[in-house]
Amino acid sequence: MDYIRLGNTGMMVSRICLGTMTYGTPTERWPWALNEEQSRPFLRQALDLGINFFDTADVYSAGASEEVVGRALRDFARRDEIVLATKVYNPMGPGPNDRGLSRKHILSAIDASLKRLGTDYVDLYQIHRWDANTPIEETMEALHDVVKAGKARYIGASSMYSWQFAKAQYTADRHGWTRFVSMQPHYNLVYREEEREMLPFCADQKIAVIPWSPLARGLLTGGRSKERNETERARTDAFGRSLYSEADFSIADRVTETAQQRGIPAAQVALAWMLSKPVITAPIVGASKPGHIEDAVGALSVRLSEEEIRYLEELYQPHPVSGM
Repeated sequence: MDYIRLGNTGMMVSRICLGTMTYGTPTERWPWALNEEQSRPFLRQALDLGINFFDTADVYSAGASEEVVGRALRDFARRDEIVLATKVYNPMGPGPNDRGLSRKHILSAIDASLKRLGTDYVDLYQIHRWDANTPIEETMEALHDVVKAGKARYIGASSMYSWQFAKAQYTADRHGWTRFVSMQPHYNLVYREEEREMLPFCADQKIAVIPWSPLARGLLTGGRSKERNETERARTDAFGRSLYSEADFSIADRVTETAQQRGIPAAQVALAWMLSKPVITAPIVGASKPGHIEDAVGALSVRLSEEEIRYLEELYQPHPVSGM
């Protein structure tokens, strides 16, 4: 396993982060989620392969993901060996204050997440989205207080516009509050809109980039095509269906072709492309079937040529902004 500093911090993370949205309890919203017994072998395997970076969120399986991940990591590893990340923003109940980035919700949500995870602190506490209904000053001060209380080591952000991210960092700097050290954007071979502003901003500011959906919900693994798109996740993940279109399959076909020429899994080609970008810290990879984690870790040893990279990139067409 290779390790890298998380942005401009001194904390070292594995170059593959295991995303844990798949683990928890099947629900109406997450019917494809694995239960605890099914999930634990993947978490154990990730640790055995040197992955020390795990990403979850309070909303995944309505909190069950945090519970399952927390129990498994307590059983399989020492707390100081792992880098544990979770998120706040999405609805966690029916009440008007059960969501968003108000001071009230953030301070309640971090305590609830820590209880479910069974730990005194998270290493990275991330805002899952931008909250247009809460002043950014209120959000940044509350996150600063979470850090100063010892409940989070660092804070990060996810999918938003670059101007919003810059505004949040400026607000923190102006008041002497804790800055975001990471950005978790939607980024992969078939969705590269973040290359316009967000990725250059992160490179300039030495902010870690930990993309979600690096394999485009399985589109870049070679297991889906225009004619065959019938996984349980593909059938029931309405949000995922909104992210990609039939036009993206032409790029996926080139990933598969390149993989066949090299004799490696398509997922390794897609991840190797992403890891070739200097701005990328660690893609967040999900695993729900045998071989997924090995394929992700194997991508670390794949070096694509400049010609292969051009071939994979040249069919890209601008997309409407998605994933916000």
